[in-house]
Amino acid sequence: MPQRHKTYKVKIGNIAIGANEPIAIQSMTNTDTEDLDSTIKQILELHKAGSEIVRLTVNTKKAAKNISKIKEKLLNLNCDVPLVGDFHYNGHELLQLYPDCAESLAKYRINPGNVGYGAKKEQQFAIMVNCAIKYDKPIRIGVNWGSLDQKLATKLMDENSKKSSPLSANEILKKALVLSALDSAKFAEKIGLASDKIVLSCKVSKVQDLVDIYQNLAKSCSYPLHLGLTEAGIGSKAIIATSTAFALLLQQGIGDTIRASLTPEPGSSRTIEVITCQEILQTMNIRSFKPLVTSCPGCGRTSSDYFQKLALDIQNFINQEIPLWQKKYPKAKDLDIAVMGCIVNGPGESKHANIGISLPGSGENPAAPIYIDGKKVKTLRGENITAEFKEIITNYIVNNCS
Repeated sequence: MPQRHKTYKVKIGNIAIGANEPIAIQSMTNTDTEDLDSTIKQILELHKAGSEIVRLTVNTKKAAKNISKIKEKLLNLNCDVPLVGDFHYNGHELLQLYPDCAESLAKYRINPGNVGYGAKKEQQFAIMVNCAIKYDKPIRIGVNWGSLDQKLATKLMDENSKKSSPLSANEILKKALVLSALDSAKFAEKIGLASDKIVLSCKVSKVQDLVDIYQNLAKSCSYPLHLGLTEAGIGSKAIIATSTAFALLLQQGIGDTIRASLTPEPGSSRTIEVITCQEILQTMNIRSFKPLVTSCPGCGRTSSDYFQKLALDIQNFINQEIPLWQKKYPKAKDLDIAVMGCIVNGPGESKHANIGISLPGSGENPAAPIYIDGKKVKTLRGENITAEFKEIITNYIVNNCS
């Protein structure tokens, strides 16, 4: 694992981020926070999937009133996931009007571009920071390129235009994002908020821009950094772009919390953004969440779809059983399981895994040698290979993963 960017440790509810703490996974509800039941249902779903911090919109008086009710009902359901309030435009009013909201949230997200304009900006920002001080809460200063402080951006653009070798507009935009976050953090500290109560983020939607911005941020401060490729898009493009951006930064030790801002496909679960983050961290060997399945892509030697069905069955089996394994067999999350399609790489990959199965390829009766911790232990044949392999996995976990 790469050496982490040195940051303060920040407590967010019952977890800590920054310093040498594990990189935390965050998600955000897309329900109307005024709808109590649907919001609670989605928070529970996200947390069960592995979201360690859940952010939700607080934009109206009723939404603010609901926060303490949401927190109470979650606690009654044995869910103590930290809740982050996402404030824009009227956060200063809502936090003052509803102290139960301010108290129930584990963190406040403040966007400097949407906190106020003109003379009111510093005043309204200060109100939110003072609420954080009063209730002993951290804040995330979250700058977004779609809602950047226009006064700051215009100032930098004007200064740049007077230079003999002006930078591109895109470079000025990136500079403005970083400066907005850093200046806001300095102002929060000036008001009286401790440095270990501040998290920063600067979100854009292009991979290379995000990498440049966070490299600059990491050089310029010791605040924990929240990574997110904002408005990443939908489907495979969004997942690939998010994975690429996060991998480039995490490999440099940059990033303390992450969120995959994916547009959900109609009817799909919001949990895809949590699963994406888990798989990024696990494939980079940074954190483990469930047994990792290695399977081959198939070739002319594997014209049968038998191994494809087997790989899918085993992946679904793991997804189904992992909630139980996490409670009873915590070491199960570190396992490597290989499901291979033919004899070319099958035995070798299976030997490298904790548990491996190697099918014979096309045109042969199913006969699948099983390898456990590098040693061949038996060969499965017949119609029940899938069920027998699941049993082997279960027995291994029961006997080795407590």
